[in-house]
Amino acid sequence: MTGKIESRLPTVDARIYPRGGLDVLSRTEVARLRDASVGGMHELLRRCALAVLTSGSASDDPRAARELYPDFDIQVLQHDRGLLIDLCNAPAMAFVDGEIIRGVAELLFAVVRDLAYTAIETDENCTTDLEPSEAITDAVFGLLRNARILQPNEPNLVVCWGGHSINRDEYMYTKQVGYELGLRGLDICTGCGPGAMKGPMKGATIAHAKQRKRSMRYIGITEPGIIAAESPNPIVNHLVIMPDIEKRLEAFVRVSHGIIVFPGGVGTAEEILYLLGLLLQEENRDLPFPLILTGPTASAPYFEQIDRFLRLTLGEAATSRYEIIVGDPAAVAKRMAAGIRKVREHRIVQKDSFFFNWSIRIPLEFQQPFVPTHEAMASLDLHHGRQPHELAADLRRAFSGIVAGNVKEDGIRRIEAHGPFLIHGDTDMMEALDALLRSFVEQRRMKIAGDYRPCYQVVTDRALDAAATVS
Repeated sequence: MTGKIESRLPTVDARIYPRGGLDVLSRTEVARLRDASVGGMHELLRRCALAVLTSGSASDDPRAARELYPDFDIQVLQHDRGLLIDLCNAPAMAFVDGEIIRGVAELLFAVVRDLAYTAIETDENCTTDLEPSEAITDAVFGLLRNARILQPNEPNLVVCWGGHSINRDEYMYTKQVGYELGLRGLDICTGCGPGAMKGPMKGATIAHAKQRKRSMRYIGITEPGIIAAESPNPIVNHLVIMPDIEKRLEAFVRVSHGIIVFPGGVGTAEEILYLLGLLLQEENRDLPFPLILTGPTASAPYFEQIDRFLRLTLGEAATSRYEIIVGDPAAVAKRMAAGIRKVREHRIVQKDSFFFNWSIRIPLEFQQPFVPTHEAMASLDLHHGRQPHELAADLRRAFSGIVAGNVKEDGIRRIEAHGPFLIHGDTDMMEALDALLRSFVEQRRMKIAGDYRPCYQVVTDRALDAAATVS
């Protein structure tokens, strides 16, 4: 690698030779990554690479990094002995004395690897039919296998969900839980960003070191619309970029042996609804899947409000699929370890793999990408009388749309052009939803820094009908 540091701007020009896990690409893959035309992959590659190179950034604005480094570019080139990557005007924070930080380089190679694979193997013009549910699951499996995430080890992978914008006490609590998990030999998988996604990994690293654990997995699963707003935290040592949020959520469920939920905002609520929507289906009723909601003692009101919302919308049956533990990291880790032992026993009986949960049924409505246009958001069926898993699917889409309006570039542009998303439904459900969202705003769970301007408007059917009558 050669490097030249500009004296005026904190940028570096560098040439990097990938090592391990990304040795060769086909000519077609390289061509797609270099394609700067409409529909080409180069701009997506540039955005994701810049997110990795600014790992540790405190911003959750997807456009902030590009504004700071407008001249950044990346080129993937064929070399007589394999690949090389050219970086132009790359952020100097990714380098030490002109040499790229090794962990950052590994994540950068992961970006190239996953986008190249996605461009060819799951491209919309590919002959593979991704419409049936089974084919989508096969695509998720292929992406994870290509990323070398799937390992036939004993079950020990805990997915941790939670907000990127949390307070200091909550962050320290996520570290304590991660520490207790690490002492019990459990590995961590998160959405790869800051806050509750970083804390468990950081705590687990200390515990793994104390236990002399030599093969540690800190897996980050993200997608192109999120990575620019939530750059990978520095502890992630296995990064995989899924094509969309739905495949990202399925990946979490397929690879995990249990899930812990820390305090968070709309993204965390989306994840909870997605998982409960699956677990409430008849086919998954007897499937062991430990799900624990936890936080420091001061966060008890947060979980009480989440619990009330879930009871109102999905019914009492939903509460049997999760446990709330407040202020006790050791108890969380013990319960999770016990739950994973039951998962192991069940997988053996069902002859299911330890590394990929084939048994859980994920229907097509939880797999098909939801594009949060204003029309789509207004058309969500948020009314009582539906099957709980069906209502959960639409509630998940509502929260997904708010996430897009908050931090995804396409969603932000839609809000700027057409105003807030309109969300409507039954009166009691909308009142509970509005109260929950207001609490997220008041607790500063929507945005890391700066004032938050809602990208949504929640109204009841009654108010909507009254407005229509007046007009």
